Amino acid sequence: MLGAARGQPAPVTGTRPLALVSGGSSGIGFELAAQLAQRGHDVAISGQGDRVDEAAERLREHGVAAHPHQGDAGTYEGVESFWTFVTDLGRPVEVACLNVGIGLGGAFADSDLAEHLRVVAVNVAGLVHLAKRVTDAMLAQGRGRILVTSSISATTPTPYETVYGPSKAFGFAFAESLREEVRHAGLTVTALLPGATDSEFHHRAGMGDTQYGDNTWKNDRTLVARQGIDALFAGDDQVVGGDEATRQQAADNRATPETVKAARHAEGARPSGELSRG
Repeated sequence: MLGAARGQPAPVTGTRPLALVSGGSSGIGFELAAQLAQRGHDVAISGQGDRVDEAAERLREHGVAAHPHQGDAGTYEGVESFWTFVTDLGRPVEVACLNVGIGLGGAFADSDLAEHLRVVAVNVAGLVHLAKRVTDAMLAQGRGRILVTSSISATTPTPYETVYGPSKAFGFAFAESLREEVRHAGLTVTALLPGATDSEFHHRAGMGDTQYGDNTWKNDRTLVARQGIDALFAGDDQVVGGDEATRQQAADNRATPETVKAARHAEGARPSGELSRG
């Protein structure tokens, strides 16, 4: 995630292309950064806590420069600070993975308003803010690739994640819209829609006591990241991240009534012991 500067940027080394990855300290975000490092990109990553420094150390094992930045993606100052950190490197951004995002599980009525607004601040406002800075810079240089991490949740109602799913639907529509605007100007925009993935995401969202709290059945995050980066460099508009069953789920969602999808999602996201309010 994004926020106040964490020390000084590391010195420029060589002529490798520069990529930025927001939310790059763990989960899919770290794997996206690792995929880019393996392709010879130096990376600037953001994260909420000290783990961002540890992530940068691991990325340097690929023989590239990794620049960590720690802070809060849910504030204007935090997003702007990360972008300033990146621009202070003095190099054009060739790839931008706008990956930062948070979830919130539980019934809408049982959660605090501040928690829901936090999801909107990170997943919607933070995305738009960083995308604006990246897009303007890439348009000025006449080239660039942008990856927006959405979710398969963008294709279905998400009861018991009632704000998260719509925030990811915004990200999906935003990516497709921006793509059309900039596709004749040397830029590409790709939306990555991961299915359930083996990360700490659902536990951080307070969903450890749901079906989604079990990581044993989920998609491998390295696979999901590789699919996203492959689609990015292929210039695709979107890609579903995960196995064949996940891709089939996304296809089925497009033809399934919203009420049916909502009931299905509720079964997996409803906290144990919670009775349906319907």
